[in-house]
Amino acid sequence: MTILKKIKEIREKSKKRNFTQSFDLIVNLKEFDVKKAENKIDEFLVLPKGRGKDASVLFFSDDTKIEGCTVINSSEIEDLGKDRKKIKEMIKRTDFFLAEPKLMPVVGKHLGKFLAPREKMPKPVIGDVEKMIKDIKKSIRIVVSKQPIIHTVVGSEKMDDKDIEENINAVMNFLKRRLPKGKNNIKNIYLKLTMGSPVKLEVE
Repeated sequence: MTILKKIKEIREKSKKRNFTQSFDLIVNLKEFDVKKAENKIDEFLVLPKGRGKDASVLFFSDDTKIEGCTVINSSEIEDLGKDRKKIKEMIKRTDFFLAEPKLMPVVGKHLGKFLAPREKMPKPVIGDVEKMIKDIKKSIRIVVSKQPIIHTVVGSEKMDDKDIEENINAVMNFLKRRLPKGKNNIKNIYLKLTMGSPVKLEVE
């Protein structure tokens, strides 16, 4: 059964919710040793059709003119690290964190203990900041660190089925290029809505 038919099946089985659900892709890996440093994956991928809703971005920067994201400057970082409740709320509502390279040590010192366990340490920004922020809003972060599994958003239920299919194919093509054995490292793939049951997709 094709991806499009699976998406249609998922929609038909879904119960009406009072919020917009996301389509989540779950990829289980095989013959893949997560303990090997070369097998660690932590990369951003721009989805060709976007996420359905832009990702929320926070930028640690002393440049207050940056638009399109929340900005926290260097003088605020230490105080933020002392407010456990505030930083937990910030982590919950923020998809991605970015930082000026010069602020990375400061962020690590005061916020690392909160961000690192949640795999949300900021990505250092070099070059065109505004372009990176624009791209990252349409991106997902693919992470493989402790378990041989990838769980990522590939769209929302408001999106067209063909756009979701294109996003799924983009993720799968990325993994086939990035994994040591390509598709042979992929055990199985599932697609689901936020509150729905997983439906198995075929590995091609």
